[in-house]
Amino acid sequence: MFEALKPLWETAKNVLPIVFFMVAFQLLVLKQTPAGSKQILAGLVLSILGLHFFLKGISLSLLPLGNSIGRDLVLLDNKYIIVAFAFILGYFATLVEPALRVLALEVEEVSVGAIPNKILIHTVAIGFGAGMALGIFKILNNIPTPKIVTPILVLALILAQFAPDEFVAIAMDSASATTGPVNIPLNVALALGLTKILGLTDPLLNGFGIVGLTSLGAVISVLSLGIINKL
Repeated sequence: MFEALKPLWETAKNVLPIVFFMVAFQLLVLKQTPAGSKQILAGLVLSILGLHFFLKGISLSLLPLGNSIGRDLVLLDNKYIIVAFAFILGYFATLVEPALRVLALEVEEVSVGAIPNKILIHTVAIGFGAGMALGIFKILNNIPTPKIVTPILVLALILAQFAPDEFVAIAMDSASATTGPVNIPLNVALALGLTKILGLTDPLLNGFGIVGLTSLGAVISVLSLGIINKL
């Protein structure tokens, strides 16, 4: 029984210090009593259980599934179809990222509805999908990562000069929000599976870095939205 509960305890050990620190800070430094203690305790239990089962589900489903699809993609024998598949996968995977949804709702609230959360979410998803497609294209053609990243960075810097300041800030946060518990395991597993089966290069060189490209894609798409919104 204790062995079965050990993984759950490992998850709890990661969550409890954060909660204890915040409660202690509020009590000892801010001299305030946390409101809704029962609600906080119930939420803590749900958070630990939810995170534990989510991580377990990721390891049992998304990771092996992404790796398997990555290995089997070469059966299509058509680079353009593979790239299109990567774009669609990246797009839909981004739509379910919880961090992005929270960010989009906050942006909509602060902007008083000027930036609707659905528009922001779909804009980020398009950019993420484009970055995912570009990353798979890089792997298929064995292109060095710097040759892909450098032009995107230059483009992002140029767009940042023309986009409204608020969209520059939102673009940075949107890129971070896409690197959540759904996209990272799925995309990395897919890229590594494809890299390993191609055997053209070291997986350490081309299998990784795809998450960075997807984040840059999100930055480009949000900056572009800002420029369009400005016109």
